[in-house]
Parts: sequence; C-alpha cells; structure tokens
Amino acid sequence: MNQKTDVRRIAFLGLMTALVFAGNWARIMLPVPVGGIPSFTLANILCVLSGLLFGPAGGIASGLGSALYDLTNPAWAAESWITLLTKGAMGLTAGAAAALGRGARRERPASYRRCLAAAAAGCLAYYVLYYLKNFFYNGMLLGGLQPGAAAAALLALIPTSLFNGGLAIAAAPPLAIAIRAALERSGLTLRRA
Repeated sequence: MNQKTDVRRIAFLGLMTALVFAGNWARIMLPVPVGGIPSFTLANILCVLSGLLFGPAGGIASGLGSALYDLTNPAWAAESWITLLTKGAMGLTAGAAAALGRGARRERPASYRRCLAAAAAGCLAYYVLYYLKNFFYNGMLLGGLQPGAAAAALLALIPTSLFNGGLAIAAAPPLAIAIRAALERSGLTLRRA
C-alpha cells in the first residue's frame, strides 16, 4: 500500500507541477520604467494551492512549474533558478504552515482558518524573497542602481504584488478544501496512509 500511495503522490505532484506551469501563461505584463516586470498572474494561486494540498512537498510543484515556465521565455530563462527557489519557498512555506498543529490531532482536512493563515505565510515568504531579488539582483547588480534608487524601483511592484498575493490568499484555501473533499469522496488521498 505504501508504494501505491507514493506513486499516486508523485503523480499528483507531477500534475500540480503542470498546472503551475500552465497557470503562469495566464499573465498580463505591466511595463515599468525600472526594476522587474510586474504582472498579474494566476500562478500564485496554484503555487499556494500546491503547498496546501501536499504540505511542504508542494514547494516542489510550485518551484519547478514556475521555473519551467521561465525557461520558455528568453527574458526570464537566466533567472529560472531564482524562480525555482522563490516560488518553491512559497509552496513549501504554505505547506509547512498548513501542517503545523496537525500532529496529534491528525486533522482531516485542514480548517479554512489554517489554510488562510498558511496561504498568507506562503505569500509573505515569496514576496520577501521577490523584493530582495528585485532589490539586489535586478536593481543593484543588473540595473547598476544605487541602493536608494533600487529601493525606489520596488514601489512600482507593490500594486501587482498586493493584487497577486491577495488573490492567492483569497482563492487557494477554498480550492484546497474543495479539492481535498472531492478526492476523499472519490477514495483518493494525497497523504501517506
């Protein structure tokens, strides 16, 4: 039974990786004068969702799916390794936060409040890393900006960050609860037996 569960879990993680990759294509790019290229995207919902569904292992799907998307665009291909780490941290953090306190009680499924808090933690972890990357890597290293100018360039990223993060926090928890319930009704599970 353990091998069957592990194979099913790997298959579900592969499917989630593909969904994260596809979710990155639903994107509206917003040109800004300096710094990164902010965009409205559905990928953050799927990155958080992978953590809520798979626990910390969801970071694999969120990081890998997003990094594979970056490899399809020459403008981002060189940064795909950074995306692997930052988006991976988003799913990993959401998954770890969702798993907190589950130990002795083995709560099934996670409550809406726990999913909401975990989604917020995942988004917070990602955006801290995203802003650090844009400050140091895009602003100072690639852009040659002074620290003050690199910090000012981050202001252009705030509206899309708030929108994408808020959308992920609002949408991922009810999706996770609904998907878990549907899988359980079908006799499928995402966790080891």
